[in-house]
Amino acid sequence: MGFTEPTQIQGMSIPHIVSGKDVIGESATGSGKTLAFGCGIIEKVEQGKGLQALILTPTRELAEQVKDSLNDFSKKKNLHIISVYGGVSINPQIDNLRKSEVVVATPGRLLDHLGRGTIDMSKIGVLVLDEADRMFDMGFIDDVKKIIKRCPKDRQTLFFSATISGRVRELAEDFMDKREIISAKKQVDPSKLKQVYYDVSRNLKLSLLVHLLKQDRSGLSMVFCNTRRTTEFVSRNLKSNNIDAVAIHGGLTQNKRIKTIKSFNKGNVNVLVCTDVAARGLDIPDVSHIYNYDIPGDAKDYVHRIGRTARAGEEGKAVNLLSESDHDNFSRVLQEFRSLNIKKVKKPYIKKIKPVVKSRRNHSSKRRRRHRYH
Repeated sequence: MGFTEPTQIQGMSIPHIVSGKDVIGESATGSGKTLAFGCGIIEKVEQGKGLQALILTPTRELAEQVKDSLNDFSKKKNLHIISVYGGVSINPQIDNLRKSEVVVATPGRLLDHLGRGTIDMSKIGVLVLDEADRMFDMGFIDDVKKIIKRCPKDRQTLFFSATISGRVRELAEDFMDKREIISAKKQVDPSKLKQVYYDVSRNLKLSLLVHLLKQDRSGLSMVFCNTRRTTEFVSRNLKSNNIDAVAIHGGLTQNKRIKTIKSFNKGNVNVLVCTDVAARGLDIPDVSHIYNYDIPGDAKDYVHRIGRTARAGEEGKAVNLLSESDHDNFSRVLQEFRSLNIKKVKKPYIKKIKPVVKSRRNHSSKRRRRHRYH
């Protein structure tokens, strides 16, 4: 499969996992944690003996990605591995659950199956909570606790998280036996990561982003926005200025989101415009530039964003576009992470572009047409 040597999190955690210990692993997205917990699952799960391993993920995209990775890792064993999440028909899932040995699920849809009695969790020997910190951030933790309580007490429990917060430790106290806590250093090489910021008025922010993306077309770029609406606005305007861009946020259908990620990963488009929630947990290699169109309200999200570039010895650049409304959030980032070296750069001469705004008239006329025919 192209692996030559284990990543840090794999080397540190796999011996404990394979020996059956409970593990909390702290490592960044893209550090190889799926293979780390996948090794234990593939070794222990037996074909045709019912559901034996459950992985909980906060997002549908991550569930798909983990399922695909586990299928790749376990080809020789021919295990039945499925993903279970909302936003798609439940009936095919019910059929697949009867014959699956490994399930990768989001908490809401899994609880739905538990309520319907369409999943048998009595034989689960390995439980994995992936992106544990994000489960708290997204408000899923009560659902997660209900699910954990429905699993057999005699099991192996594995938590993986980008950060081991106090909340994650408390959860471990409640649901883990003697556990190994493993913290892998960040994969990002600070000496290879250049961070800069521009002071720019709100009405020139889009123009500056277009200018910078056109100036440097090397590698893949991710543009982070704080809301779905801004994500759509930026993506639409990049495309109207001849920049290959796609958007991903929680408002898209599942099929659209999966197609978008695959297209970006293959390099068919060079720019992915996204929100933190949609991008969290997705392993996207070869990202050379991170653009923060909005500065996140949570300083930790800034670190997660920039951690997607300057990996594996490659150089990377994080570019922050600061208008008046971003300064409070930016100050918070600098206060919480004093070691960050973010240099101010003088704004170049840029041509102001006229933003493309979605026509409200078109939207209302579509609504009238729908009303007329329904």
